[in-house]
Amino acid sequence: MSNLIHMAKESIDKMLQDACASAAAAGIFPEGAALTGSVEIPKDITNGDYAANHAMTGARALHMAPRKIAEALVERIDLTGSWFSSVEIAGPGFINFRLSDKWYADVLRSIAGEGVDYCRSNEGRGRKVMVEFVSANPTGPMHMGNARGGVLGDSLASVLDRAGWQVEREFYVNDAGNQIEKFASSIDARYRQLILGEDAVEFPEDGYHGDDIKDLAKGFYDIHGESFINKDVGERHSAMAEYGLAMNIPKMRSDLARYGIQYDTWFYESVLHGGYIEDTVGELTKRGFTYEKDGALWLATSKILADKARKAGKSDEEIERLDLKDDVLRRANGFYTYFAADIAYHRNKLEVRGFDKAINVWGADHHGHVARLKGALDALGLDGENRLDIVLMQLVKLVENGVEVRMSKRTGKMISLSNLLDDIPVDAARYFFNSRPESPVIFDLELAKREDSDNPVYYVQYAHARICSIIRNLKEDGHDVPLMDAVDYSLLIEPAERELIKQLALLPETIRLAARDYDPSLINKYVTDLAGSFHRFYNSCRIRGEEKQLLDARLALADCVRRVIATSLGIIGVSAPERM
Repeated sequence: MSNLIHMAKESIDKMLQDACASAAAAGIFPEGAALTGSVEIPKDITNGDYAANHAMTGARALHMAPRKIAEALVERIDLTGSWFSSVEIAGPGFINFRLSDKWYADVLRSIAGEGVDYCRSNEGRGRKVMVEFVSANPTGPMHMGNARGGVLGDSLASVLDRAGWQVEREFYVNDAGNQIEKFASSIDARYRQLILGEDAVEFPEDGYHGDDIKDLAKGFYDIHGESFINKDVGERHSAMAEYGLAMNIPKMRSDLARYGIQYDTWFYESVLHGGYIEDTVGELTKRGFTYEKDGALWLATSKILADKARKAGKSDEEIERLDLKDDVLRRANGFYTYFAADIAYHRNKLEVRGFDKAINVWGADHHGHVARLKGALDALGLDGENRLDIVLMQLVKLVENGVEVRMSKRTGKMISLSNLLDDIPVDAARYFFNSRPESPVIFDLELAKREDSDNPVYYVQYAHARICSIIRNLKEDGHDVPLMDAVDYSLLIEPAERELIKQLALLPETIRLAARDYDPSLINKYVTDLAGSFHRFYNSCRIRGEEKQLLDARLALADCVRRVIATSLGIIGVSAPERM
């Protein structure tokens, strides 16, 4: 991959190191002198495209004024064959570099030459990472929160893939445990109400109240009639849970596929109940991290986390304020808790399936679970602190006509993913939900449906469609997109052209940062900025009607923008239409 932003910074650093060695050899700097510093893109590029602070950071070690250091360095820098046309000193000792025609040309050659692989890197070095996301309970329809988690997880997986990780997407199906019993009892109550009347059967206070439960009960009745009314409650619940899951899980799959999400694995919790949870708890016991109390088996979570905090340098007073608590792994009735199953599941990810890294996308309400789970994995010797990462996402607020739409799974008054996609284009839903995970999303239904520049996804897609239209029209005039070796890129000297090429060069660096920070929303900002740069270029730099060499250069530039917009939108699962 050609990350020419990063490579330009590295090139500047090397030139400065070489100049430092030359100055030391000439006796201007002390023998063995070395400089460290940073190379940044300044907000104001009036004095240069890159600024290095090596002269200022080296002042104390070299016992010289920064300006004198900078003068000695600049005097020994040879820009021949480099990506830079000039180097100058500014202020107290900043060393500013201005990009040359060669760098701008190399950006466009990289895009044209690398094609679909543009912005791929080997940062991940082929390590295995699993991204688990959505993992909604299969007890009802997926809702708006799942819509957000879906696009964040899917886009993050795409970003990591581009950054050189070996990525797998996984959905964890909670098909066992207390919520399934609650699910079955809810269907059972509605089933018996169908037969005996609503007043004759009390609905469970903590049951699922949605209309989907009534539909499942009716479907079960249509198959079995009244044959289950007098059966044992355990037999009824087992059959109804099996039926309900058989209906709901395929619906979840189809809704997510409609949303553009395909998983590599659907992992069922019930698999863990075949002895693996017991084995995992046994391993924790063997390692001395459990104890029995009141007939239950407990994990010494407070000790695990307190020891960890001490190693991190926290005082006893600070640890006391954390108010750490232990966790039940096996209840007095012999049943294992959800936490025990979760520990076993993550042990399976890291130990059995050998993922180097596991990433979970969770709602912010799970924040208290993060340290406990990492601690349990540490206790198993699996380095949960470094091998398990949690992306916590904030809530979604749905707004319609300026009024917030309230949602509650408990009461059944909710906007399901399916209903949302009936009303909003998939592209708009994915674009809007792929926002910074730590920030709440205010989803404006009216804005998402608008077809104008106020709608950011429309704004970006229109830029792509506009370029496709330009290419079609020029082809009718006899002008095809030229081969990259036939283009004179040095003709692209207008400010709007240079700005646009710089924006194109930012995608590989954006991918690197998005993968590092687990923030795929950086792609949204990037491609929106790119579309803006293109629109400014198109409004100030004519293509059609120009002399052939300049026309070819600008047409090649526009085609590079088309490619990069399509690639960027593809990473976040949004289409790049050719006509709008």
